[in-house]
Amino acid sequence: MNPVLQIFDGVFQLLSMALFLWCLLSWFPNINWKDQPFVTLDNIIKPVIAPIQRIVPPISGFDLSPIVLIVLLNFVQGMLHTLLH
Repeated sequence: MNPVLQIFDGVFQLLSMALFLWCLLSWFPNINWKDQPFVTLDNIIKPVIAPIQRIVPPISGFDLSPIVLIVLLNFVQGMLHTLLH
């Protein structure tokens, strides 16, 4: 496997896991997002998800932007596999 492709796969996996953790932690209202490690996680995810949140409105109070981001990440990952393989 191409080493560049392995790096991209690792980055996409880390971003997907961070997004999943960010979504899970959002269900707990007692978390102080200004404390570590939550502020670091928020600083990683917010810039990536903010443009999607501006485009995709919440539906019945549910934010669908994490789902859209995971679909986009998988699409880009598939395209990179096609181009670099």
